[in-house]
Amino acid sequence: MLNAHGGSLIDVALQQMKKSIICCELAPGEKLKVAELSKAYGLSSSPIREALNRLAQEGIVEANENKGFRVTELSVDDFREITRLRCLLESEALADAIEYGDDAWEANVLGAFHRLGLIEKKLGKVAVVLDDDWAQRHKAFHFALFSASPSSLLLRMIDSLFDRAERYRRFSALHRTGERRKGDEHKQLMEAALARDTEKAVGLLKRHITGTLARVTEVIPRQHATLQ
Repeated sequence: MLNAHGGSLIDVALQQMKKSIICCELAPGEKLKVAELSKAYGLSSSPIREALNRLAQEGIVEANENKGFRVTELSVDDFREITRLRCLLESEALADAIEYGDDAWEANVLGAFHRLGLIEKKLGKVAVVLDDDWAQRHKAFHFALFSASPSSLLLRMIDSLFDRAERYRRFSALHRTGERRKGDEHKQLMEAALARDTEKAVGLLKRHITGTLARVTEVIPRQHATLQ
């Protein structure tokens, strides 16, 4: 089943619901009723149900034969595991990219970093992680770094984990005061990668990834406590 632009209605439902879940518009633990989602997105129940099943495979929706679908809860243990796997997989992808990257890769990294810097200047003191444009450019910068990796499977796995981590970042930003900017971290990471210093670049990347862990592990238990 295709929409007017040739895209699958399942993909349309998938992307819309995935964005809503990652941005915490659909809250952790919220029940996902097919009829309500069909009405909200203007789609029939068939693509909605298939999209929910695919999101369950990605780990951000839970499917239960008796209880239907609901948004997967957030937990410290889950985010620790996501962080651990991101460190492992993204380190490999970055090392590959540094080894295989050519002039076009370097230009892509520089361009992605520049575009990220432009939106950060525009936003000023606004919480950048809650801005959709910043989030897109932030992800684009990271994937520009990995783009010279020859493993498409590795990049797909990283993409899934990155989106799952983004939900935690958004949730954390919604429930905390203050924000730590990562502009310098991105600059240092870019410079080490372009200098082909694999050891330094991978070390910076791991610190960059794990830096979010402390803030998230502080926010989640506090929010769980307020709901009890």
